[in-house]
Amino acid sequence: MEYPQLDIVAVGAHPDDIEIACGGTLAKLVEQGYSVGIVDLTNGEPTPGCPDPSIRLAEAEKAAEVLGIQKRVILDLPNRRLFDNFEARCALAIEFRKYRPRIVIGFGGKTPMASPDHWQAMQITDAAIFYSRLSKWPQHFEDLPVHKIESHLYFRLAFEPQTGMENSFVVDISDTLSNKLQSIKCYQTQFPAEKAYVFDRVRSVAESTGLAAGFAAGETFVSTKPIGSQNLMKTVFP
Repeated sequence: MEYPQLDIVAVGAHPDDIEIACGGTLAKLVEQGYSVGIVDLTNGEPTPGCPDPSIRLAEAEKAAEVLGIQKRVILDLPNRRLFDNFEARCALAIEFRKYRPRIVIGFGGKTPMASPDHWQAMQITDAAIFYSRLSKWPQHFEDLPVHKIESHLYFRLAFEPQTGMENSFVVDISDTLSNKLQSIKCYQTQFPAEKAYVFDRVRSVAESTGLAAGFAAGETFVSTKPIGSQNLMKTVFP
């Protein structure tokens, strides 16, 4: 096929969502030899500090380079007016069928006081994972073959500590926290000097999350299904 297979695809509503939520984990996966992609459902524009959408796109590409991402796709769905509908579900399912990831990571809940696009992105992602494996419907997916995604994980934007969630686990990003922060800093239109506090906030959450699991820094994920183990010791002491 003309599209390279990716091990993991992370889905965000806007460029910078993924970097904030799980940039450290994606950078670590790349270092471990996995192929990683990002799908942004919108280009994130308009926003107050960005004079032209092309600037935000350039920032997104630079951030992807910092993390080592092999493929970044930015869909043409509308920012601020993103809704879970049939067309949006199909558009994302097409990308899943193209790149055939084993794992998809996406939003895991609402973000009160922040963009409602995030909640819509969660519903679109949930549906697109299902649509990706539907047979006898090729006309809606550019005649691409069906693809079954093996695992689906949720993230939350890493602005607040997250604890006590069912089926949650923490990934050690002690060695890639700097990559995460550097990738977020690529978005100069979104995080100008007066918003420098965002980087301290992200760092603080990563450090507190990691501390709870015995790491210097971490990112929390929730599995949509219980995670099994065939070696208790390796699971408990990775």
